[in-house]
This record gives sequence, structure tokens and C-alpha cells, in this order.
Amino acid sequence: MKLLLPSTSSALILSASLAWLGPRVALAENSVRYKYQDYQEMGGRIGVKVQGAAIEQDMGTATHLKVSGAMDAIVGATPTGQPAPAGTDQVPLSILHDRRKAWDATLSRQFASLNVAIGAANSRESDYVSTGWSLNTLLDFNQKNTTLLTGLAGSDDDIRVFYQAARAKKRVHDLIAGVTQLLDPQTAVTVNFTWGRQRGYLADPYKLVQKDTEIIPGVSLPLTFAENRPGERDKWIVFAGLNQNFPEAKGTLDLSYRFYHDTYETTAHTLDFAWFQNLGEHLILRPGGRFYQQGAAGFYHYRLEGTGITPAYGPPRPNGPFYSSDYRLSAMQTFTYGLKLVWNVSEAWQFDAAFERYDMRGTDRVTPQSAYCRANIITAGGRFSW
Repeated sequence: MKLLLPSTSSALILSASLAWLGPRVALAENSVRYKYQDYQEMGGRIGVKVQGAAIEQDMGTATHLKVSGAMDAIVGATPTGQPAPAGTDQVPLSILHDRRKAWDATLSRQFASLNVAIGAANSRESDYVSTGWSLNTLLDFNQKNTTLLTGLAGSDDDIRVFYQAARAKKRVHDLIAGVTQLLDPQTAVTVNFTWGRQRGYLADPYKLVQKDTEIIPGVSLPLTFAENRPGERDKWIVFAGLNQNFPEAKGTLDLSYRFYHDTYETTAHTLDFAWFQNLGEHLILRPGGRFYQQGAAGFYHYRLEGTGITPAYGPPRPNGPFYSSDYRLSAMQTFTYGLKLVWNVSEAWQFDAAFERYDMRGTDRVTPQSAYCRANIITAGGRFSW
């Protein structure tokens, strides 16, 4: 099952757990890493255990290879999309369980002031297979005080949908361009622009909508139907970040803002901050927080009664009408906050541990708060470099 956890500034909490596997502007180093994360929603909701490992190795003086992998175990309950029964505000839940295996590899080459990296990735679940690729370049100039980023990425996904024999297809393409500017020895700013396009099967085959439907004259029953989302989605993202070092305080501030808009009529804002405090020569304490706010998709409806929409059985209909009761498309806010401790034992060994709290709140005053989740996130890892 393709599990999409509630949106945050980077859209996925589990992706953030493996962020250290992604491209880095800093100089590469030979290392092997391991990361473990336990994501647990309250009230018996979704639980995910993630184990990830990566190895990086120089291949000559200008070529670097990075290979990583992850395994997820997913189990718990999630809202079906149906409204809460009369007399209660608890939305119906369904039980799910699945496993995901994923890997990715990146080969980078330094050409004077230009770094070129090509990547490939694959992710497999019982009903979802995704194959991706990427091409990124970093160009340094202005005495290495300015770095230009350009990138192109894509994926081709196969989705097993229970009401159709053939696998459904989904294709994604993303473009990114940005600049990082060193203003002084203690200050750097980054601005990125991203455009993305999705085409194909974009609905969630496990999410339902419900509507009272007349069976015979004068007799209606609350029947359920599969949601129907548009088969096209374009997105635009603007990201701005500030990294400011404070030598007197022995700390560094990392602050960023992200604006998101897409053709689902969803607009979102994310404010992310972290403070890296040196505690002596070997310890770093990082308190941090993230605030995320999004508006509802134009076709989100907690209930279909009173909308004039007549849902139908069968596969998605590209001409509409479009409708979904997936709470992840509703208007909401999320708050993530916590602490991370990094222990640099030596130049070769590093260990880290973190605890975060994740709180989601609906803001449309229609969708019950029982649809939204709260979670505790525990992360631990280690790295050996040579």
C-alpha cells in the first residue's frame, strides 16, 4: 500500500528521516551510515518503523559514489474518508499493514567548478512500484561564494488498483533551479524555485466518499464510492533559507520558508527553524520546530450531501466531477518540534538521537478532529568515516 503520511514542510515525515541520504553541497567523505526511526501515531493509528543505511566512497580524486537503502514496516489504522456516524465525531478507520523496500544510488563527478550528479532509485510495496531518476548540477563561481543549482528528476510508478486488472500508471517530473550566496564568513542565503508535474492515476484507491443514494423511490442508503481526483497536477514551490553562524554563542541558526501552490487549488506555507548549539568539543544540541499550514483542495468535501455531486462506481473519470474526503486534502495546520543530540566521538565516529512531537489540526471547522493525528517520532543513527 502506498502510504502518504500527513503533509509537513517537506510533505513526508519519513522522507525527512532519511534526509541525510540526499545530495549535499558540502564536500563528500567516505562513510557508512545507519539510521533508525520509529513513527507512532496516538490512538492506535499508523505506526512506521524505518531502517536505513548508506555508504559513500570516493572513486578517484573527482568521482564519488553514494548508495543507500531503506526498509519500512507499516501497520495501524487510518481514516477511510467516510464521515463520522450520527451521534459521534469519530471518523471510521480501516486497518492496514505493508512493507516497503527502497534503494537509491548517486554518482557525482567534479569538473573544475562544476559538479554533476546522476541518480537512480526504486521503491517497492505490495501494490506500488516506483522507479526514479535524477540529474543535478552545482556550479561554483565568484571565488566559490556563489553556487548555482539546477536539477531534473522523474519517476514512473505502477499502482495495483483492486477494481481493475491492469496496473495503473503515474508519471512525475520535477525541475529545480536555485542559488546559494555566501554574504560573509558567517552568513549564507539560499533561494530555490521548483516546478513539478504529475500525470496518470493520482487517486488513493483505499479512500472512500459516502453519500445518501436513493435505491428505490423514497428509500435512500448511505453508499460508499471510490474518490475521483484529477489525473493531472502541477505544483510550484518557492524556498528561501538563511544559515547564520554566531561564534560568540557557539551556535548556528538555520531558518527557512517554503511557499507551495498547485492546480488542486492547494496553497501551503512552511516555516522551519533549527538551532545548532555546540556543547563543548564533541556534543551538538539541536532544538527545532516546523509550522505548516495548507488550504483545502478545491474538490475536498467532508460530506457530499448538499454538494450536487453524484459519485459513480468504477475507475477514475478524467472529465470529472472530482471529489475526495481524504483528510490530507483538507485545510489544516501541523506543528513539529523536538530535540536532537549529536555526539562526535572522534573524527571517524558520530552518533545522533532525536525525539520529535508531531501535531495535526484541522482548520475548516467541518472535518472532525478525530480525522487528524498526533505522533511521537524517535530517531537514532550512527556514522563511521574514513
